[in-house]
Amino acid sequence: MPAIDSGMRIFSGASRLQAPVKGNVADEVFLSKLLNRRWALSSPDVKINQIVTLNHGESDIVSEQVTFSNIGKPCVGDGATRKRSSFYVIRDDLLHPLINGNKARKLDAVLPLLEDNGVTDVVTCGGCQSAHTAAIAVSCAERGINSHLLLRGEEPEILTGYNLVSRIYGNVAYIPRSVYAKREDMLASHAETVAGDDGSVVWLSDIIKASLNHTPADMNISQDRHVKNNKGSKKVCIISEGAGDAVALLGLIRLIHHLSQKHLFGRDDAMEIVVDSGTGTTAIGLALGTSYMGLPWRVTGIMLADTIANYKGKEQNLISEFHDIFSTPSVPFHAELQWVERRIPRKFGNVTKHEIQECRKIAAETGVLVDPIYTLAAWDHASRLCLAREDAGGKVVMLHTGGTMGMFGLAQRYKSYFKS
Repeated sequence: MPAIDSGMRIFSGASRLQAPVKGNVADEVFLSKLLNRRWALSSPDVKINQIVTLNHGESDIVSEQVTFSNIGKPCVGDGATRKRSSFYVIRDDLLHPLINGNKARKLDAVLPLLEDNGVTDVVTCGGCQSAHTAAIAVSCAERGINSHLLLRGEEPEILTGYNLVSRIYGNVAYIPRSVYAKREDMLASHAETVAGDDGSVVWLSDIIKASLNHTPADMNISQDRHVKNNKGSKKVCIISEGAGDAVALLGLIRLIHHLSQKHLFGRDDAMEIVVDSGTGTTAIGLALGTSYMGLPWRVTGIMLADTIANYKGKEQNLISEFHDIFSTPSVPFHAELQWVERRIPRKFGNVTKHEIQECRKIAAETGVLVDPIYTLAAWDHASRLCLAREDAGGKVVMLHTGGTMGMFGLAQRYKSYFKS
């Protein structure tokens, strides 16, 4: 079999073929404190597929040299036989029909906090085709909370994809780019307008701190979410762009705890989790979970929208914020987290005709839909990784974060790419 060029540029972390070092386990009482709470998802459980690859020859493009097949219900626990040249796909894209999997995980701990604190309205922001604002709009509507979504730029001529979902479920305002550039001021100003003279405005970080410092009896809790509060005024919560707050990491830690069960991936074998990274929050949350549980797992974030310096900065800031808020025990952050550039770096949001063809091929052969902006990059990396380490130990796992709705917007923007 010909050698496979991994095509990977690794900027931080250990060598990709070196087994991660198993770290210290955080105090069980602390882990219980993090995980023993009310969640938006009734269960952290998720479908897992195993993708088997068959190599056909030399090519710079994985899909041109590889045929994929899907094992719908693989055995992943004790007694599972490792198939050569295969990787697992965690199907978080199936968690909700309209909400991306990574957004559902980020909001897993956030939404109950909004409910328990009597929040009547949420204000947040994102791009014109923001999966985050669509997730907020749908999740809030399901709970009787009003959402106010500030989208960057002009209203598109044709409403489709995440933009259409945001418009159907929430209250959308299109914001000039010059105004949007000052996000915090923009969000605060709009929230004050929504609250009116009698209402109140809080940031999500304020609610998190209040939930840790007060008993439920001391909080202004409204069990009937349609009742604003005792005075009938609005309580408006501001959620940052992308829900990149420290509390968003809890849902990812919960997922890692679930996957480390004995009947799934267990806690003993080396494993590499590959995930596409826009803001990087999902990769950071996964890595934090592996660190707290002392797992010999590595997390690889495929950089899509920023520089290595900014991803590393986000990593440090978010972990520091999490430690400050949740008073974490003195266990060093030992997780293997590395940031890797996608195979063909380019301006975020641009796609090529060939990438659309790759997505179509993968869908036809496996029934798994990936998108060219986000999840295709993670699929490509996981494919190359399992081919390169065909005779090596350890599992390769891709976290499928979603992106299905984004394909509708791309079909409008790149019409010719979707023609046979």
